[in-house]
Order: sequence, then structure tokens, then C-alpha cells
Amino acid sequence: MHGAADDRRAEALADGSRLAARLFDALAGGTADPPGVTRAAYGAGECAAFALMAEAAGDLGGDPVFDPAGNQFLTFRGADRGRTVYVGSHLDSVPHGGNFDGAAGVILGLAAAAALTRLGTVPAFDLCVLCLRAEESCWFPHSYIGSKTALGCLPPDVLDAVVRSDTGRSLAGHMRDLGFDPEAVRRGASRIDRARTVAYLEPHIEQGPVLVAEGRPLGLVTGIRGSFRFREAAFHGAYAHSGATPRTLRRDAVVAASEFVMAMQALWERMERDGHDLAVTFGMIGTDPAQHSFSKVAGEARLCIDVRSQSEATLEEVRRRLVETGLDVAARRDVRLELGPLGGSTPAVMAPRLLAQMRAAAATAGIAPIEMASGAGHDAATFANAGVPTGMLFIRNRNGSHNPDEAMDMGDFDAALALVVALLEQPAEHWG
Repeated sequence: MHGAADDRRAEALADGSRLAARLFDALAGGTADPPGVTRAAYGAGECAAFALMAEAAGDLGGDPVFDPAGNQFLTFRGADRGRTVYVGSHLDSVPHGGNFDGAAGVILGLAAAAALTRLGTVPAFDLCVLCLRAEESCWFPHSYIGSKTALGCLPPDVLDAVVRSDTGRSLAGHMRDLGFDPEAVRRGASRIDRARTVAYLEPHIEQGPVLVAEGRPLGLVTGIRGSFRFREAAFHGAYAHSGATPRTLRRDAVVAASEFVMAMQALWERMERDGHDLAVTFGMIGTDPAQHSFSKVAGEARLCIDVRSQSEATLEEVRRRLVETGLDVAARRDVRLELGPLGGSTPAVMAPRLLAQMRAAAATAGIAPIEMASGAGHDAATFANAGVPTGMLFIRNRNGSHNPDEAMDMGDFDAALALVVALLEQPAEHWG
């Protein structure tokens, strides 16, 4: 039987859900860029999203503050003002992307604050809803800029070395444009005191099909894959006439690139059979539009290489074998391989104690999530690798991510909200 307490909880969660629905609608309308949304890092769309979240937090009694990099901290008072639980994610998007990637985590934090306020519950510690910048590395080619700046661990050279893809201007310049302080970022300034941080929790839509296939609304993330990336790789051969140049005399960059791609695909299949966690992707491949022609042997083929795994040892082995394979193909095809700059991220393991708390919160909320690894990278990896107890919660999402067709159902969001509220209601001794 349902009692008055159950009714109050249902009403409180409904309050949070209604706030979330309004914020999602306002966010979609305010950052629309058909066929999807665009919230460029340190751009107008991202700033509009930050302003929307700050206004919602203010209405709930939250205190919005920026750090030197422009990350936004929306703080709600807890019983212990000296320690903080962070809930959040990023608010930028890919060009013409979906409305839920990243934003769902920030909005869920605000919805949880609204539900706790309606319940009259003061959490054990301050609750800070964290709005991070520049997670999508399509804008600035460096992983996890927002979380690294929030924690004061962004390599200083990144501020000047990376430029935004659509403007050609540096990260430092974009920070200054918005009134932030890249010199403080360069010094490692941070608002986050790791010693006083209880946990960082990142709710996020799943960006793959696992929860849909399993018929489950939520997933508890056990770990996040790391990666290495060559964004500017290219095979260089020689342009030649397609009819006049015999096969044995060609230096065909496209043939070399194709052989390389298939060799890496075969390596992936072998390593997967041997039990390695691995994903190998060539997300961009092409010839030079200024030079290519239907009647020319291609003298250049460019590739973008993305390799991911939960295992650092696997990443290192694949990187070594990738280089060996590429050089072997280049030698046999009489072309030259340039891999270009190497980037990437470190695998991360979610905190076992926080994972156990999330299991307990799910049971309290009557939810049965599955446990799964994240194939995609997230800011949570930065927090975990910085020694902050970190957890991630996936929300079911149809049609994948980084596209306008992201389809998170509000019923699944409500299940995540119930779990997070139950987690934040846990007493201080449960957090350690």
C-alpha cells in the first residue's frame, strides 16, 4: 500500500521531472541548428546552455559561480558545508548533434536538487551541479578540457597549442573573449578541493545500443575506455595517370590506406578473439579535393585513427603493432606514412564503493540496472584518474549519439532521477 510518504516522494520526483522537461525543451529551442543542435565549446550555444542552468539553479536557491576556465558550479547547501558531492557533465555538443548528450547529466543534477527541496531533505554534504565546458574534442583537439581545467590539471601548452576547428583561434583566446582567466588556468587554479570532495557522479545517455538491446532503462558504469588517436595520419605516394601507369609502377596512396585499414581490422578481430577489450575506428578517410580526379592515381590518402580499450597494456600493444603494420604497408607499396601528432586518454575505473552505493540506491528506488563498461570517453575518466571517487550512470537512448536523432525517453530519465535522489539521501557514514 502507498502511504503519505510515498505520495510525497512521487510528487517530489514529479517536480524534478517537470523541471527537467522544461529545461530540455528550452535547451533544444535555444540552441537549435537544424537538423539538430549546436553548442560549440566556448561558443554562443554553450554559453546559452550555461545561462539556462544558472537561472534554474537560482530559482531553486543554488549559488552559481564560475572557475577561471569558465566551468560553472551550481551549489546547494548540505548538512556538512565542508565537503561536496558533485553531479554533472558537459554542455557543449557536436555540430548538429542531439539535445541530450552531456546536458542530461547537468539537468538531472538540477532535477535532483528540485526533488530534494520538495521533500525538505538536506543532503549530507553540499550538492554541486557541475557544468563543464569543451568535452567534445571536435572543437578543440584535446580530450576532456572542461574536467581537466576544473581539476587544475590541463597541460599549460594546450591553451595556446590547440585551436577551435571553426575559428582557428586558440583555447586561451576563446577563454579571454568570455572574460575568463587562461593565465590562472595555466597555473593550475581550481575551485575543487580534492581532499574535501566526497564523489563525482556523471549521469549520461548511453551512446551505444546496449541498454536498448537489454531492455533496461539504466546502466551502472564500471569503467571507461582510454584511447590513442592519430587525427592527421596520411599515406603519401605519387599522382599519376590512371590509364598510362601500370600497376607495378604505381605508388597508390589509396591502395596503401585500404590495405592498412583492413590489416588493422584483422588485428582487431584476432585480439578480440583472444579476450582483449578493443575498438578500432577510421572515422575519416579521403583524398585531397584539390588534387584528386577520377582519372588520377591518388598521391595522398588521409586517415583519422581512433583506438580504444579499457586496458593500457592493450592500447600500447595495438599502438606498437599499428606503427609496424603501417610502415610495412608503406614499404611494400612504395609510399610514405606520416602518422602525425599522437593524442588520447587514459582508461579509468569507477570507484567500487560508489558503485555499491548506486546499487543500493537502485534497489531503494525499485530499479534493476545492468552493469557495463563505457566504450565512449567521458569527463568522469579525468575525475577518476585524479583520485576522486567517481561513478557514472547511463540512461537508455535510442539511435546512438552525436546525431540529431538521440532519443532518451523521459520515463528512463525519471528512473535515473529516482536513483540519484535515493543516493543523495544516504547518510554521511555511507559515503565514507
